[in-house]
Amino acid sequence: MQIGISTASLFVRKTTEDALRFFSQNNVKVAEVFLESYCEYNSQFGKLLKENKGDVNVHSIHVLTTQFEPQLYSVNERAKTDSFKILEGALDAGKEIGAKYYTFHGPARLKKTPIVMNFERLGKITQEIIDVCATRNIGLAYENVHWSYYNYIGYFKELKQRTVGLKGTLDIKQARQSDISYVDFINEMKEDIVTVHLSGIDANGKMCLPNEKSVIDYYDLFSRLKDVGFNGAMLLEVYQNDYNDYKELFNSLNYVKTIAEKVFKR
Repeated sequence: MQIGISTASLFVRKTTEDALRFFSQNNVKVAEVFLESYCEYNSQFGKLLKENKGDVNVHSIHVLTTQFEPQLYSVNERAKTDSFKILEGALDAGKEIGAKYYTFHGPARLKKTPIVMNFERLGKITQEIIDVCATRNIGLAYENVHWSYYNYIGYFKELKQRTVGLKGTLDIKQARQSDISYVDFINEMKEDIVTVHLSGIDANGKMCLPNEKSVIDYYDLFSRLKDVGFNGAMLLEVYQNDYNDYKELFNSLNYVKTIAEKVFKR
């Protein structure tokens, strides 16, 4: 089990490459690299990240919201083909920095009309994505996201039955935004969870860093992860306005490390 920070926590504050260098300079051992736009989805940018990452272990990569992932499932073959080319570029960047997993949102729920889930088709295309990731030795870790298809219990199970090699990313803030307990997502993904996005929420319902102000019971969260055999990476993933200075971010990292050490070593 490892604990680190996603460069998404520095979104707008620092560029992706500068964020990774900043982590290296401040003894952050593990990171998820949040690739921010199309110009970063290529091996050349991956080489720049590799130069900047120092001793940071890049656990996973992540891309910006809906730039191309929904179109991987498009019925329009040209849109699908183009999207897979963009995916390959992002994976090339991930390969350069040794990423083990690709944190994935998948299709989005944008229309108000009901969505009919064709799981045979969804499973087939998800397997295609898994296979492309595997060519770069990267695993696909499907994330629960409140505005995506995986915003209810049962979706991951349906995909899991139709794919080989599917893994999961648990995001506790996204679970909360879906009005579903993170416990339910843990119980669905179980041992397939390889990545966890950590955040906090204060007594007023405002998102914050994981720290003493957060009302989330991290002992409970970590204990439940331990019980399903979790051995991946837990990463702080917060928004740029959820903290003031970087000292707060690093204090939060130490806070969750202290709790995790107590839970996972007992």
